[in-house]
Amino acid sequence: MPLSDLTHDELLAFRPDVQEPADFDAFWERTIASAREAGGVPELTPADTPVTQLRIDDLVFPGFGGEPIRAWVSRPLNADGPLPAVVQYQGYGGGRGLAGENVSWALAGYVHVFVDTRGQGSGWGSGGDTADPHGSGPATPGVMTRGIHSPETYYYRRVFTDAVRAVDATRALPFVDASRVAVAGGSQGGGIALAAAALSGDAVSAVLPDVAFLCAFRRGVEVAVGGPYQELATYLSVHRDEVADVFRTVSYFDGVNFSRRIHAPSLFSVALMDTVVPPSTTFAAYNHLAAEDRTIEVYPFNDHEGGGALHFRTQAAWLAARFAR
Repeated sequence: MPLSDLTHDELLAFRPDVQEPADFDAFWERTIASAREAGGVPELTPADTPVTQLRIDDLVFPGFGGEPIRAWVSRPLNADGPLPAVVQYQGYGGGRGLAGENVSWALAGYVHVFVDTRGQGSGWGSGGDTADPHGSGPATPGVMTRGIHSPETYYYRRVFTDAVRAVDATRALPFVDASRVAVAGGSQGGGIALAAAALSGDAVSAVLPDVAFLCAFRRGVEVAVGGPYQELATYLSVHRDEVADVFRTVSYFDGVNFSRRIHAPSLFSVALMDTVVPPSTTFAAYNHLAAEDRTIEVYPFNDHEGGGALHFRTQAAWLAARFAR
């Protein structure tokens, strides 16, 4: 497979002018404040799992509108003192799966909070458990165009709010060191991690997005040859008179605009043969980061699978260095 996008040198210099609404910060401050005011208390219940060498709990916490969101919380047995935590978000169409299915971060010594994505979880993997009780106007199959007519109703307003509330819930756990909380995720999960980091401010101490989706939307829609960006292209091929309105809506959810507000240490990854998330879109977010401590790992011959297990090893070493006591 040839390179799917720009060359590496071009990517390093790629800083597209992404639309940023004048009320971007006010919109999100109001949204997050409303979710917190909705109340609700996180609840932990021991999970039904054959795993015996980790403690795994079912976490239910209040998300957008106080609505219940589920996550698995995995952690080492008999650990001394509060532990650092990694809050991980899921890729497009996936769910949190089964208890004990994703525990690499727990095995590395962290509290691992693996967050379900509302309204998803039936595209691949072992399923999800969180509903999205909100309707939508005309939309293409998938979630990319749900509520696209306004940032107030757009699907990712709820998802990104859930992500921030997941950080809130994690920091409140008695066995978590609230000063050492990282956010992570691949593809859609990477885009969600960027939003969570920007909107949580100093509550997030490190950011680890892989092949991050939901960045530089317009570029993604124009360049991607597969995957969910095409949902927007399909929608606009039918609703020809809504191009400006659609891209105005998604500008409130663009990872580039969130990256401009991220100061925490950040480790990105990108694959140069990615046909689902064009590498230029991930580089657009990386190149706009406000963080001084930042690194991007490049996998020249990989598609959307990115760096896989090899990259996890890199992440674990990088995060251990930053969270060392």
